[in-house]
Amino acid sequence: MKSVGHLVVLSSLCCVISGYSDRDRVRDLMSKYPLIDGHNDLALQLRKLHNNRLSQIDLHNVSNVATDINRLQAGHVQTQMFAVYVMCWAQEKDAVRLALEQIDVVRRMCTEYQDFELVTSTQEIKHSEMNRKIACLISLEGGHSIDSSLPALRMFYQLGVRSMALTHTCNTPWAESSSKLYNVYQRQNNSLTHFGKAVVEEMNRLGMIVDLSHTSWETAWAALKHSRAPVIFSHSSSFSICNHERNVPDWLLQELKKKQGLIMVNLHSKFISCRDEANISHVADHFDHIKEVIGAASIGVGGDYEGAVSFPQGLEDVSKYPALILELLQRNWTESELADVLRRNFLRVFEEVERVRDQLKSTGPSEVQISVEEVQNPCRLVLRPPDTTGHSDRSGSSRARQEPKGLLMLSIGLLLSSLHMIQ
Repeated sequence: MKSVGHLVVLSSLCCVISGYSDRDRVRDLMSKYPLIDGHNDLALQLRKLHNNRLSQIDLHNVSNVATDINRLQAGHVQTQMFAVYVMCWAQEKDAVRLALEQIDVVRRMCTEYQDFELVTSTQEIKHSEMNRKIACLISLEGGHSIDSSLPALRMFYQLGVRSMALTHTCNTPWAESSSKLYNVYQRQNNSLTHFGKAVVEEMNRLGMIVDLSHTSWETAWAALKHSRAPVIFSHSSSFSICNHERNVPDWLLQELKKKQGLIMVNLHSKFISCRDEANISHVADHFDHIKEVIGAASIGVGGDYEGAVSFPQGLEDVSKYPALILELLQRNWTESELADVLRRNFLRVFEEVERVRDQLKSTGPSEVQISVEEVQNPCRLVLRPPDTTGHSDRSGSSRARQEPKGLLMLSIGLLLSSLHMIQ
């Protein structure tokens, strides 16, 4: 042990003598392995602050937010998963339309700005890095946005969506949320229904990453067991360090490791310290604990900037990511481990998702449909072809036969009334 200590001291002295500091190491490491960030809600803020009018702002420098192009570049963020988030009270209403509008604004900002590049595959992420672009991946935050429709899921994939969180803070008719905020679609002992399993299967077939952040632990466990591809928690932290329902307990982390999945640590103060205030050391505690439980090969970063209200001191915006890597480096994380956390783990998971997709190429699109009883939505129209026999809708055909008689009697009554007035 003494010899190891002497080596650490000697290494530190060499760094001081050579003038090559830990900050230099972080800069070089993040230049070589720039960050893939699993979650950012900039699109939400663009709607709230600017009603999605990109013409009103310059994304290089945006006030009142924690994310813009200049700060992403300063933070060595090379790939950003931009969340398409639709509030839960839009469920059973216009969630699909709102999601489409949010996809539109992400696609616009990632195609209208030369610093961004819209990507849909691991190969495109790597190509984007070579071209020194910030790659944009689109994720759908909340399964309520597909309105319990596999065809809608497929259309979102066609628009570039490559990841979907099964729930947000509300249950869907087929999956359960970690939150009890909304008292909707309550079920007993059925955290992932038959249709929910069909959603996971179709995501596997498409090559879409299954995201378990925001799901209940039971739904997460069921999805882990059912998915053929690795899954992720795109922005969740350790329950053992902060016992918030949005965080992941150790037993579920062990299941995640078995699936070769990924937990991308959330930086929101409430999920880090269970208080409104936190610091970088608190964040590093989550990384250390998860590494101890399942190893560095299962960890990534999912900042949750723009989606949360408070962040640790020193990590106030996306430009501050080097400070987090510096803290981990000073806690004796190796450069290889940090390279995994920064990007290699996510690329491995995404590549495996794509490999499973390729294995399922001969499988046709799923035609599983959810029952009207499960959805319980009075606004949901069931389209059927018109009846040509005249027998399927007795009430309708009966009304059709009665309406001409009613009109005839009304006409006769009006005629008799006119004759009486003439007399």
